Amino acid sequence: MTRIFVDSGACPVKNEVYRVASRYNLHVFIVSNRMIMVPDSPPIERIVVDAGPDVADDWIAERVSDGDIVITADIPLAARCVEKGAYVLEPKGRILDGDAIGMALAVRNLMTDLRSAGVMTPGGSVFGKADRSRFLSALDTLVIKAQKPRLRPLTFPSE
Repeated sequence: MTRIFVDSGACPVKNEVYRVASRYNLHVFIVSNRMIMVPDSPPIERIVVDAGPDVADDWIAERVSDGDIVITADIPLAARCVEKGAYVLEPKGRILDGDAIGMALAVRNLMTDLRSAGVMTPGGSVFGKADRSRFLSALDTLVIKAQKPRLRPLTFPSE
């Protein structure tokens, strides 16, 4: 059964996740290091972890499995989840899969290095209506994809 994990620190699309999860009857974990409001609904579970760097990320990465969906803007967490076979979606609707995660990590590392060297880098764009719409469409697509059986490559015994 597909589950949705939300790295909810600054996630602007939690309400959209609740709507889609309700439509498909999916279990949702809202993971944060502080108490946040979640709907009073059995398939939505609030997880409050200890404060500290990457504690919420570690909680998600330790529990996510093949076919789950993770909502996060955290690229290192996304890479860990993709490695475990999960689908990863950024709040602005970009899917981070095996093909995209390498480039996303490279860009993130480059920007971190530039900032460390004192270079002024552009900030992210403002979250808008188009982003919310793109997210909803991508999440719906991922849920459908995650619920289909995955084809595994055939393996032949060596002679």
